[in-house]
Amino acid sequence: LSPIVELNVGGEMYTTTLSTLKKHPGSKLAEMFTGQPKLRTDSEGRFFIDRPGTYFKYILEYLRSNQVPTQCIQDVYKEALFYDIEPLIKQLEDSPQIFGELVARKQFLARVPNYSENIELMIRIARAEAVASRRSSVIVCVVRSEEDAVRCQDALNSLDMDKKSVVKFGPWKAAPSIGDLLDCIQMDVEAKGYKISFQPHIAEKGFRFKSHDFFYKFLFTWW
Repeated sequence: LSPIVELNVGGEMYTTTLSTLKKHPGSKLAEMFTGQPKLRTDSEGRFFIDRPGTYFKYILEYLRSNQVPTQCIQDVYKEALFYDIEPLIKQLEDSPQIFGELVARKQFLARVPNYSENIELMIRIARAEAVASRRSSVIVCVVRSEEDAVRCQDALNSLDMDKKSVVKFGPWKAAPSIGDLLDCIQMDVEAKGYKISFQPHIAEKGFRFKSHDFFYKFLFTWW
């Protein structure tokens, strides 16, 4: 291989040295250029990598100068994982953005039973109710403790609605509050491309408990 390497990364063109690309021998990026190159070339003979080219400049800058990026942290982290550049991965995981997501938020949500499954269930219910409508709503029951779970079940039994359409989150053993969990739900649904908001669900008169103690209405807006 020539010591000067031309790359086409997802349509973005880069020129660098072979030594820069192989700076971390155990990385996937280094393996791509070790021995016989394991990459296709484009019509101009440049090595082609089918990844987002926009963020490769941050990867390349790190390899050249050990400069950890301060922009597009989440996206660069994904690329660092793909190229398996361990030193960059570890330094990015120490950044506030990645640390907060992996160590704080994700660790909290791991303690909320069936969290990811419930997010998908919410979306399925909302889509099923969206026919010929601008908006559809999903009722969510959030309980922090086992005691609240019992009270919530009593409240559910007095609700005049299809209980299968109520999505239940909790209980959990962690510091974050019900408000924190509601924010996480909104954040993760919006990350899937949906426009969503929520508010306390006010039930009909005669409801056994204050409905806003447990129940929230998530509103999906389709157009």
